[in-house]
Amino acid sequence: MNKIISLFVFLLLLFSCSETKKESVNQPENENTESKVASYKSIEVEIEGMTCEIGCARTIQSKLSKVNGVTYSKVSFESKTGQFTFDENKISEKEIVAKINGIAGGDLYSVTNTKPLLEILKDSISS
Repeated sequence: MNKIISLFVFLLLLFSCSETKKESVNQPENENTESKVASYKSIEVEIEGMTCEIGCARTIQSKLSKVNGVTYSKVSFESKTGQFTFDENKISEKEIVAKINGIAGGDLYSVTNTKPLLEILKDSISS
């Protein structure tokens, strides 16, 4: 009985150690441990297809705020626009537009125009 238990423990240790080695082998050897410096960009998009504040605007805002790389998400039903700040190293402007267009199977919302938020601020100051 002791031999069986000893053999079982030995095999358990043998297999658990080999699985640990496999995990470390799968990691790249020259992995760069430095993370890229965040490069933030803010845009405003015009969104067509919203019919209400709570069901539409809040849904878009909620879904985009959960996307990796998006740090700020605000959607206004009244102006039919959304403002988003994102890290360009993690997600692109085109991907944000695709995420909005793809909500609810892609049948409800469509982005008709995008504009960098900096340009909007410049236009407001010069007016």
